[in-house]
Amino acid sequence: MTGETHFDVWYLFALAGAVLLGAVLPVLPTGAAVSAGAVLASHHNPIGLVGVLIAGAGGAYVGDLIVYAGCRFGGERLAKRVGWLRDNETLDALRDRLAEHEIGVLLTSRLIPGGRVPVLLAAGLAGYRWERFALVDLAASSLWAAVYMAIGLIGYALFDEPWQGVLAAIVLVVLTTVVSTVIQRRRRRKRRSDAG
Repeated sequence: MTGETHFDVWYLFALAGAVLLGAVLPVLPTGAAVSAGAVLASHHNPIGLVGVLIAGAGGAYVGDLIVYAGCRFGGERLAKRVGWLRDNETLDALRDRLAEHEIGVLLTSRLIPGGRVPVLLAAGLAGYRWERFALVDLAASSLWAAVYMAIGLIGYALFDEPWQGVLAAIVLVVLTTVVSTVIQRRRRRKRRSDAG
């Protein structure tokens, strides 16, 4: 490939910024960005994987803290205005689940497509303790970045060219998201039919 992509510290700053922005305004495919970063780092500077992990986890963590703080201090009004809050029934169910299994829910919410924002809303609006949230979310953000890095490393292992590995990583992220979404919808339908 003629247009060689260089991996350097500026890439890590861009990655952290993109993940932070995507965490606050969930419109960017942040997982795919971390996976692509892992592919590029593996090809150009394998020690850069540490930087990808730190940039991905750091951007996700700061973004989550912003969303949590917005919900905690801005309440439902801000959450509705920004577009974070849509379904009150789900929010009530999440508050109950968060009260019962707080650490498990907070850790896994980042790994489930579409699961992070409702859990952050539930935690922020329910007044979940700031210190506890900050500690658990640090672990959740790090776990999330590690998982998406692993997806990128699969792309790296399968293909020789960086662009092929990046494309494979993005396809894997999209497939994971689609499969997870289908499974979640089926579970919700089953719960509704069992309840009704």
